[in-house]
Amino acid sequence: MIKREVILSYFPKITPKRYQQMLAFFSSLENAWEAEFDEFKQTGWDEQIISEFLEWREKVDEEKICKVLEHEKITCITKDDANYPKLLKEIYDPPFCLFIKGELKQTDFTLAVVGPRRFTNYGKQVTDEIVMPLANQGITIVSGLAYGIDGIAHEATLKANGYTVAVLGSGIDEKHVFPTEHRGLAREIVAKGGAIISEYPPGTVPTKYTFPRRNRIVAGMSLGTLVIEAAEESGALITAQCTLDNGRELFAVPQNITSLTSVGVNNLIKNGAHPVTSADDILNVLNLRDVKKFVDNQKIIPASPAEEKLLAHLSREPLHVDALVKLSSLDSPTVNATLTIMEMTGKVRDLGGKMYVVTK
Repeated sequence: MIKREVILSYFPKITPKRYQQMLAFFSSLENAWEAEFDEFKQTGWDEQIISEFLEWREKVDEEKICKVLEHEKITCITKDDANYPKLLKEIYDPPFCLFIKGELKQTDFTLAVVGPRRFTNYGKQVTDEIVMPLANQGITIVSGLAYGIDGIAHEATLKANGYTVAVLGSGIDEKHVFPTEHRGLAREIVAKGGAIISEYPPGTVPTKYTFPRRNRIVAGMSLGTLVIEAAEESGALITAQCTLDNGRELFAVPQNITSLTSVGVNNLIKNGAHPVTSADDILNVLNLRDVKKFVDNQKIIPASPAEEKLLAHLSREPLHVDALVKLSSLDSPTVNATLTIMEMTGKVRDLGGKMYVVTK
């Protein structure tokens, strides 16, 4: 059964604040789903919003939502799920639901990389030179899939065979990934083990409001943010401010003072951001010099070809044994016997009802 939080995400005027107000009064979304106008008035919602919500609630097609998510291969996690990003949970207004394409891994070593859509050759060069070594070290690179530095950061991570997460200000269904020219990049990120995520449900068209909101997730998921280039009023500076608001580390690449993209980043450095001229600068500040060794030690080594096939599909997202039989192309007795051994050796865990997750 699909969670109420997922359905609620489809209400066009829901926000983390309104969600919290709803929960504070009703204690559960199930109660809210049965409540009437007078009860909703006690949540603090505006009366016009209440009327729109009650009208929407009567018309929402939950079966259609489920079909679209299944067709688009989109999974959903809520704030209470074990694999919800731990750092994101700590910000002031974390999304109560995330839509995901690909695999959103639990990682403690995450860096946001942002910059302008209009970049210089210098910006592209330093993005490659800094991001690729970080990705090689096992650092997760988070960005916004936008034109310019965002896209270059994702591409540099993929070139280094690293793990990257793209946070969108739109729906993540194929028709609404934005910008349209980066839909191929989005598919490549997923195909190479990364993830495309959004707090907005499939079908959401990006607006001037969704992009700044998206930036708090980019910063919130990360130990720190690296700003490559930024003019005086660059969108990258919104992410930088979110980083500071969250008490995370802020990094900036020094710029030629005559460059149009220099004012924003040089001001960040003047106001206390760590100047960065190499990947080592970031690793030193975050104390992550041994991160690759740690990440490698966390990898689960398959003990047999059957385990290897199952591990290709297992993650922190629960998966039923029947789905594993279908995905792995192994017969049912082999899958069950292999899972039993893997559970005994601590590689997987049965959450009940034959729903399995990896333990690391």
